[in-house]
Amino acid sequence: MPLDFLTLMTVMAANLFMISAALPLIMGRDVSRAARHVQASMLLQAVAWAAIIASSTLWDQALSTVSIACNAAAQWMLYRALEEWLGPRPLRSLLLVLVIAAPLGYTLGFGHYAWRVGWANFLMATILCIVARATLAPVVEANLRWRSLLMGCLLTSAAFTLARGMLGAFTDQYPSFRTPHPVNLAAAVATNVSLVLGTVALLVAWRSEAEHKLRTLAMTDGLTGVLNRRGFTTQGSSLLAHAARHQLPMTAMMLDLDHFKQVNDTHGHEAGDRALQLFARLLGDTCRSGDLVGRLGGEEFGVLLLHNSAPAGLALDRRLRRRLHAVSVAELGFALDYSAGMAVLQPGEAGLAELMARADGALYAAKTAGRGRLVAAD
Repeated sequence: MPLDFLTLMTVMAANLFMISAALPLIMGRDVSRAARHVQASMLLQAVAWAAIIASSTLWDQALSTVSIACNAAAQWMLYRALEEWLGPRPLRSLLLVLVIAAPLGYTLGFGHYAWRVGWANFLMATILCIVARATLAPVVEANLRWRSLLMGCLLTSAAFTLARGMLGAFTDQYPSFRTPHPVNLAAAVATNVSLVLGTVALLVAWRSEAEHKLRTLAMTDGLTGVLNRRGFTTQGSSLLAHAARHQLPMTAMMLDLDHFKQVNDTHGHEAGDRALQLFARLLGDTCRSGDLVGRLGGEEFGVLLLHNSAPAGLALDRRLRRRLHAVSVAELGFALDYSAGMAVLQPGEAGLAELMARADGALYAAKTAGRGRLVAAD
């Protein structure tokens, strides 16, 4: 059965509109910026193909320019989604210039067929390659399978877009968008297949993002934003095993706000919550990047100082205590202080529970000695 190019494009435009309508229902209302960028990309692609189909019978220049602009903007939205999922992506400024230049050059040179077809398709192929490049080398951990699938779809579209540009710019075999040239028909089939596979890849990426958020919520203290006991134990065990295996120094600290019950009784539980949030914030700001901070329960916090021995713990205690005394009065209206216990990882000590128990024993000694001080375990 012969393939009809216009039918293939119409089916694809209809599928895009259906996907655009279905994505918000599937993803729900409370979605990330990446998911919203994906939804916008799908809708823009649907408008782009609808406009180019309609341009053959009505307002050719206006609608075909709208099609180029929407298609370029759709790829920009997809690039923005990849930025959210994978971290900063390369060639951002160049991509933005091409997204603006593609429809502008197309409409300015509309009177010259070879120019407008070559310009639009060459620039769109470059845009697709830049977005495909953005799937590589993620800054954060991301599944290789959905990235590879999406990159394959984008590169396939780029190859056929470039081929159509070559035909239109340098031959007379592609006199219009509807020309039933084998390359044009193959491009239509490939575009439909890429639409399906690309949508699958994006849904997998969105699901991975949602699962990561759930894991993060399960390991994060809702009040202070630092790790909860489960998260601290999970990540701390891995870090301690690494330190023990490579014979790296590590220091554990247990910190407990002094007379916290009096804070709640005197100033109210809301003030107590603000005190915990302030302490967690200052503790996180005082620690180095890579150190581990967690709220282990009530007013008790744990810290793991990576690649550091006792002097680092003493320095942290001095900085934190000084900042806490100054900031707590200014922000809470009353002074906060804390007791702390510290233990340094010993040779052969491979369990986090044992290390934290020694730090907890030192914390108990600090409380017994009158609070407001740091005690180091023997």
